Amino acid sequence: MLSIKVPPLGESIVEATVSRWLKKEGDVVAAGDTLVDLETDKITVEVPALKPGVLTKRAKAEGDVVHVDDVLGELDETAVPATVGATAGAATAPASPAPTQAPPAASRSSSPAPAPSQSEATKSSPAARRIAEERGIDIAAVAGTGRGGVISKPDVLAASTQRPSAPTQTRGNGATPGERETREKMSTRRKRIAENLLQSQHQTAHLTTFNEVDMSAINALREKYKEKVEKEHGIKLTFMPFFVRAAVAALKQFPMVNSSIDGDTIVYHHYVNMGIAVASDQGLVVPNIKDADRKGTIELSGAISEVAKRARDGKLTMDDLTGGTFTITNGGVFGSLVSTPIINYPQVGILGLHKTQDRPVAVNGEVKIRPMMYIALSYDHRIVDGQQAVLFLVRVKELIEDPAAMLIE
Repeated sequence: MLSIKVPPLGESIVEATVSRWLKKEGDVVAAGDTLVDLETDKITVEVPALKPGVLTKRAKAEGDVVHVDDVLGELDETAVPATVGATAGAATAPASPAPTQAPPAASRSSSPAPAPSQSEATKSSPAARRIAEERGIDIAAVAGTGRGGVISKPDVLAASTQRPSAPTQTRGNGATPGERETREKMSTRRKRIAENLLQSQHQTAHLTTFNEVDMSAINALREKYKEKVEKEHGIKLTFMPFFVRAAVAALKQFPMVNSSIDGDTIVYHHYVNMGIAVASDQGLVVPNIKDADRKGTIELSGAISEVAKRARDGKLTMDDLTGGTFTITNGGVFGSLVSTPIINYPQVGILGLHKTQDRPVAVNGEVKIRPMMYIALSYDHRIVDGQQAVLFLVRVKELIEDPAAMLIE
């Protein structure tokens, strides 16, 4: 009997939550099949079968908190029928139209494995599938609002509230949809996010300074080149790479904003690993663009798009999530007009972007209507003085309002 154990989860991660079992007890599995998904505070870890066999026991239930080397279940290697190896081999044969990943819950008989169910074929997040199963919702009937029509947890919850009143399945915590209150255990990721935010607030001298940016020049530049960039590079040209370029230039001028604290030591980073805050079904994550100071606008656009997609799909690696030196967060995509972002500890600065809104402003003694954005810099006053913080934000403003100046930075 082969024990299925929690694998190493990454630097400084000691626990995870069993997010979803993909195999049932008694299922025949091939080597490499994903048995269970584990959710950490940073990433989702897929635990595969190391050998072919039959899953005889699931020792942990969905929602259980587990630690490295805990036993998740047991796999009987000796119970594999001869047809399993042939089936697995056929799945990888070049002429076969089947997907490279073996279908779940293969039959023990020699009959062909059943096709994936409609819910399995639907593009949806693990959290969305779990909630749909708990509430008895056909996930294939839920409209996905994510990129490419991916169904997220909020989509399933919204569909749940729109259902007509009828007997429904009881949730694992004893609550049923329609009750005035429900209780749901906080996930490992949500708990860790909460701990990190409290740590940032309690262990830094947190202060925020604001400015506003006239987005006219960047709007014109983006409008001029966005079709060309998308046609030649297959990349949507957003505002974010311009702000990354401006922030990189400002960090070079004010290196203390790109530092971090290690005990009683200030660490100055002579490189910029730019964290980009991304909202996902599992909560806010901050993947990093490594060596952003060495990348041009087009390369940054591609890197930001790629890492954001991996974040939404739950495919981030530990390398994506570690080593950041400075962070940018954009609440404007959700309509936020102004906010005070929280520092991503142990970094000492975070740049907050907001919604662009037409406002009357004074230009050369005349009132003009211009697309304006409030920007904010939260900083650790133990390391960054107020003057440096204000001048950093002024430099970002100058570069965004005169993007040609970034060419000589």
